[in-house]
Amino acid sequence: MIHGRFQPFHNGHLEYLRGAAAQSSEVFVGITNPDPQRIKEEPSDPLRHLPESNPFTYVERLLMIEAVAEDEGICVHVIPFPVNEPELWPAYVPAGVTQYLRLFSEWGGTKLERMRAAGYQVVVLDEGADKEISGADVRAALLSGGEWEALVPPGVARVIRSLEHVPV
Repeated sequence: MIHGRFQPFHNGHLEYLRGAAAQSSEVFVGITNPDPQRIKEEPSDPLRHLPESNPFTYVERLLMIEAVAEDEGICVHVIPFPVNEPELWPAYVPAGVTQYLRLFSEWGGTKLERMRAAGYQVVVLDEGADKEISGADVRAALLSGGEWEALVPPGVARVIRSLEHVPV
């Protein structure tokens, strides 16, 4: 299983998905912050709860992931994943699933600790790699009218262009 806010799903997320798919025949993709009413502040990632950091709905992000998976030929199961509420994970995450993480920040370490405490097997992908792109980069390019399409997989670009609320 991989997870993220995917606001929006970008080329860094694609590498994350490919890394998990290389080790599993099917991948669960957990969309965090699925319900805007349940988003909580996280001290180790102080911007993740802000409305401007979460412009895409759960369904829009699900459509992005499904488009990418289809283009890549990867079998995915997209699920909501309330990352801020570990007590709810058993209701969403299949028992025995392996959690794949990429660690780029203090927030990554927080997630690693929570997942291990919940009893998940955790595999860290690309250990020591630097983060090359962020959702904030894509959102900024979208807002400024800059070049954003090169930052996301083609399937995501198709979904974003179809959204009425995104000025592209």
